[in-house]
Amino acid sequence: MNFGEILNKWENKEKGKDTNAVLETLMRDNEVYQKDLETDDKSKSANAQERRRRLKNKRPDAEIDIHGLNRDEAWQSLNVFFNDAKNKEMEKLLIIHGKGNHSTKDPVLKRLVLEFIEQCPFAGESGKRKSSSGSEGATWVLLK
Repeated sequence: MNFGEILNKWENKEKGKDTNAVLETLMRDNEVYQKDLETDDKSKSANAQERRRRLKNKRPDAEIDIHGLNRDEAWQSLNVFFNDAKNKEMEKLLIIHGKGNHSTKDPVLKRLVLEFIEQCPFAGESGKRKSSSGSEGATWVLLK
C-alpha cells in the first residue's frame, strides 16, 4: 500500500468510526504489504544466487587468447572483445593470458587483464579456470 492509498482510505473512512481502529487497519495492511515485499526480495536474491551459480559452472560463451601481444595491443583487443560480447548478450568470457613464464618480473598480461576487468563497466565477477592445466594462465569473467 502506498502513501496515496493510505490517504484515500483515511479520507474515505466512515463517519463516527474510531480513528484508532482505522489506524490499526491501515498499519495491519501495511505490514502485510511489507511482508510481501520482503518475500519478493528473498525470491530475487535466491534467483540471483542460482543464476550466479549456473554461470560459474557454465562453459564460456567466447574466449580470447592474448599471448604474445604487448600491453596496448592486449588492451585494445580486450576492449573490442568485451564490447562485442556485450552486444551479443554473452554471459561468460574466457581470457587466455598465459602464466607469465616469459616475463622478467610479474606476469604482465595477467596483471593487465585484472586492471581491464576492474575498469570495464560491464565486467562482473572473475576467477581462474578450474582445470589443472593452464588454470593460472586463464581468467573467466561474468558479464553484468
